[in-house]
Amino acid sequence: MADKDEQQSPGSKGPKADEAKVEAEAAEAKAEAPEEKPAEEKPKPKRRTRARKPAAKKEPDEVKEKAAEEEAEAEAAEAEGEPEPEDESAKPKPASRRRRGSEVAAGSKQKPKRRPRGEAALDVTVRARAKYVRTAPRKARLVIDHIRGKDVDQARAILTHTPRAASRDVLKLLDSAIANAENNHDLVADDLKIGKAYVDEGPTLKRYRPRALGRATRIRKRTSHMTIELVSKE
Repeated sequence: MADKDEQQSPGSKGPKADEAKVEAEAAEAKAEAPEEKPAEEKPKPKRRTRARKPAAKKEPDEVKEKAAEEEAEAEAAEAEGEPEPEDESAKPKPASRRRRGSEVAAGSKQKPKRRPRGEAALDVTVRARAKYVRTAPRKARLVIDHIRGKDVDQARAILTHTPRAASRDVLKLLDSAIANAENNHDLVADDLKIGKAYVDEGPTLKRYRPRALGRATRIRKRTSHMTIELVSKE
């Protein structure tokens, strides 16, 4: 018994004490070890933009060379005193003619010759028109139908003796057509006759008239557009 007691040291308490000591050492080693930092997030790589292609040259080398040659030729021509060749596109275009059948250009001051008085062209048509005449088209047509196709003197006589209010307006229009023929076209009134004579309807003026029992009746004041064309008798 005395030998066993000598083998055990007085400070040792057995295997449990050894385990506690090992755990304490492990905890101290863990505390002394440097703390590991969490892995930092790597930044995303930037997108690479495609390199832009160089803009195409506006003028190719051939055009530049050609322009340089033209400039050199122009300078040589100026040095020699020769006039530069004019571009066809820069030349002014001929002016258009004013009237049919006349050979006079628009830019010239010379006027076309007028026909001698009395020589009436067969295809000349003289027109006169009266618009917004305060006459109903139906009443004016009754008068203008009498002179269609008649000679000028005969038409004047008919209109002078027609007992209708519209005959005065038609007679004024006929005199206007004769004056146009004599002054503008150098024609003689005796050689003319009435080719076309017609009346078109113009705008209608709306008016109202009071009636019995507080009513109102519409009044239509109609207008006419009268036209007379003179042609040669031949």
